[in-house]
Amino acid sequence: MKARLDPAKVAPELMSAMLELEGKVRNSGLPLRLIHLVKIRASQMNGCAYCVHMHVKEAHESGETHERLHLLSTWQESPLFSPRERAALAWTESLTLIAETRAPDDVYEELSRELTEAERVKLTMVIVAINGWNRIAVGFRKVHPVKSDDAAA
Repeated sequence: MKARLDPAKVAPELMSAMLELEGKVRNSGLPLRLIHLVKIRASQMNGCAYCVHMHVKEAHESGETHERLHLLSTWQESPLFSPRERAALAWTESLTLIAETRAPDDVYEELSRELTEAERVKLTMVIVAINGWNRIAVGFRKVHPVKSDDAAA
């Protein structure tokens, strides 16, 4: 796969606004562990290898376990995720697939039991940001770093 263009070079002022949003959601006060899970799950759903690669690496560096990351795509079937994380992941999936799900009331009600109003807004903005990044990276075919010995022949 070859990158189509570098949006930061073509439209630096707009990409700078995305980076500002990213900084604000990262420092919103939500636990970094939760932010990583949400970013990885949305990126998996959107097929964004660049973002999955980046956020899995960051999650490992922040202390997230390999086991939980391996099971994230099947979080509903695993006991490794807390009720709070499950509510956040369900909300992530419903907003990532908004055209299909329409953000169902039962998902929001569960989220409301687990997160405060302020946390719900912060989480929603994390989801908005990662879905935006996924669309930029997938649309412009951003390629994740590849070690030469890992590359396909």
